[in-house]
Amino acid sequence: MWHGKKVAVIFPTFREKKSIKSVIREFDRSGYVDELIVVDNNAEEGTVEEVKKTRAKIVYEKRQGYGHAIRKGLSSTYADLLIVAEPDGTFDGNDIIKLLSYSDDFDLVLGSRTHVSLIHKGSDMTSVKQILAIWLAKMATWLFFCPLLTDLGCTLRLTHRTAWRRIEKEVRGGDWIFSIKWILVAVMRKVHYIQIPVNFRARVGTSSFVGTFIKKAIWGMNEFFYIWYLWFRFQYEKYYRTH
Repeated sequence: MWHGKKVAVIFPTFREKKSIKSVIREFDRSGYVDELIVVDNNAEEGTVEEVKKTRAKIVYEKRQGYGHAIRKGLSSTYADLLIVAEPDGTFDGNDIIKLLSYSDDFDLVLGSRTHVSLIHKGSDMTSVKQILAIWLAKMATWLFFCPLLTDLGCTLRLTHRTAWRRIEKEVRGGDWIFSIKWILVAVMRKVHYIQIPVNFRARVGTSSFVGTFIKKAIWGMNEFFYIWYLWFRFQYEKYYRTH
């Protein structure tokens, strides 16, 4: 509970059997979380058994993809404040206090992994990736003329339920572009947001998504073109409304 508002943390899981139990317990230790929800997105064998050693609730989403899993988690709770996190050990459970603190003034609180002093040794945030992430975020900031963005790819975030309801019909899709679309649609629809620095640690295990250089390069290109796609769509909407 945070200032009279119920808090839920949502963890989508696919290949995090080795880390999920400890991550759930780390987030739970904050003392502010009312509900912990794990979305089993065709998770590897043994994951459910690890989750059952905690107080987290398990829900299932058979459609493979990060976006499908997150939407399932968000629809599986009636909490007022909804936090999305990864169960792979990359995020620090103590950082939810930062998110909650800013939730008093903002409808959407986004994490950023690009602040050097909070990037831990061995994390996936290499210098090249950091520069690219900042550049893409600044490009989006300039295009949409919005409050500063420094990292479109950070999945640690908090939303008020009411803010999510405003944009949920537009934020669809099953793959990882979902997390970026969420941010940019929020920008387009004038959701009151802020982005804050969070810790970013080494992942436990290897990511199935950005575990290779080729996958990272493809992801960066997809992000670049998707930002422009949404910007052109936004311009068309504004033109259509005024003519």
